[in-house]
Amino acid sequence: MNTPPNLILLFVILFNFFILGTSRLATCIRSVALQGALLSLLPLFLHTSTFHTYLLAGGAFILKGLLMPWLLFRAIRQVRIRREVEPRIGYIPTLLLGALTTAGAFIFGDRLPLLPAHLHSLFIPAALATLAAGFLMLITRRKAITQVLGYLMFENGIFIFGTLLAEAMPFMVEMGVLLDMLVAIFVMGIVMNHINREFSTLNTEQLSLLRE
Repeated sequence: MNTPPNLILLFVILFNFFILGTSRLATCIRSVALQGALLSLLPLFLHTSTFHTYLLAGGAFILKGLLMPWLLFRAIRQVRIRREVEPRIGYIPTLLLGALTTAGAFIFGDRLPLLPAHLHSLFIPAALATLAAGFLMLITRRKAITQVLGYLMFENGIFIFGTLLAEAMPFMVEMGVLLDMLVAIFVMGIVMNHINREFSTLNTEQLSLLRE
């Protein structure tokens, strides 16, 4: 496996730690956008230059690097929040958990029966580490927007797995994953709007106060 994909995946892992360790929502959104933009380059390095490859890379870049961050920036402007104030688990413990799960991803990735071309690459460890980082964002943050970011990171991990199978997977399945993400962002935007309208907060613990 050549160097550029491994370098991209190394930056993706570093972005995982940076996102887990910061409370500023704008910084988190930009980091997730950069992470997605970097991942959109992977198909260009892994597969032959075809219309399918360029369309997958371009679609991923537009959705992950441009459209979804724009929607999230619009959401935080509307609800006027800037940071995650009281996470369920502090930032230092979250970073430690992120380090443990990343180490576990590398250990587990080495034990999997992989193709020779993938034995010395970062694809499987980076995918598992990004999935774990997204899950940590989902369970350790209170704000709905930061949980959306965790969902985006989780999908980035899935995208890394999917990139390895891009030539074998049907085109509609690949684009379906991206479209599902776009729909999820719109749904979360509606949810955040209703939460903020009713309670003037986006703390997900307030969901227990909802009544029909």
